[in-house]
Amino acid sequence: MILKEMKYKGVKIQIVQGDLTEENVDAIVNAANSHLMHGGGVAGAIVRKGGYEIQKESDEYVRKNGPVKTGNAAVTSGGKLKAKYVIHAVGPVWHGGSNHEDELLYSAIYNSLLKAKEIGAESVSMPAISTGIFGFPKERAVGIFARAIKDFIDQNSGVKLIRICNIDKKTAKIFANNFKISD
Repeated sequence: MILKEMKYKGVKIQIVQGDLTEENVDAIVNAANSHLMHGGGVAGAIVRKGGYEIQKESDEYVRKNGPVKTGNAAVTSGGKLKAKYVIHAVGPVWHGGSNHEDELLYSAIYNSLLKAKEIGAESVSMPAISTGIFGFPKERAVGIFARAIKDFIDQNSGVKLIRICNIDKKTAKIFANNFKISD
């Protein structure tokens, strides 16, 4: 269910309440840990729905490249998902805000969108990275999402649809009520 929709420089941005694993987009973003071990939360749901090959590809990525640093992202196939790709973004764990959490969350969002562009994805859907079990305050995250998305659109082309999708009604409403991009 689309709760909010806007356009910025021709890119459609939607805030959605729904199941990320059901998103009909080129790529979805997974809120991942640095070892890409997809046990619980969004990551667990993605592997349950998309198949173990997503975990297998993630293991192979970490074996070849080492853990994904906080603020960065890695890409695997989407397995059996509707999305062709899963972009695994490692957001920060909240420690009160004095450990560069804002900058790291910004980087995780921005770098996820850069990965989407690199793989040729025109549509991408992402959850509210770091606001679940990583504890990042949702209201604080909204502004960081807006800034990262605006900066990405200002500096890049190719991605035509960006969705922020949360199964949790409360989180989706916080994003819908507070998300804004201004010129």
